[in-house]
Parts: sequence; structure tokens; C-alpha cells
Amino acid sequence: MSALQTLAATGITGNLGSIGYGLAAIGPGVGVGIIFGNGTQALARQPEAAGLIRANQIMGFAFCEALALIGIVMGFLFKS
Repeated sequence: MSALQTLAATGITGNLGSIGYGLAAIGPGVGVGIIFGNGTQALARQPEAAGLIRANQIMGFAFCEALALIGIVMGFLFKS
């Protein structure tokens, strides 16, 4: 019995892609937290490098959010 048949037998309905996206959103969420947490520490230690630190934070944030967007698109592309 496959996992989908087991879920159907228990009465759970809906798209498994939404569960997959929920799990996939954990990674970018943790990544964004690390980026801004370490960026805040770096700004506290070297305030004169604020421009460079902020630019790197924004670039890292964009990369992490791109992973989250890819995750949500995959949920729509590969429906079970």
C-alpha cells in the first residue's frame, strides 16, 4: 500500500504539495534568520562597514527567498 493510498484510507484529503511546501519553507526561514542575526552582530561590531554588510544581507535574503519561491512553484507543478 502506497503512502497516498494510506492517506486516502485515513480520510486525509488535499494536495500533498502544500505539506511539501510547508516543510520546504523551513530552510529559507532558518536561512533568513541566520542572515539577519549575523548581520546585526556584524553591524554592532563594525558600524563603519554598514554599507557592505547591508548589501550582503540583501543579496543573501534574495537567494533564500528564491528558494522559497521555487518551493511554492513546485507544489503547483507536481500535483499528486
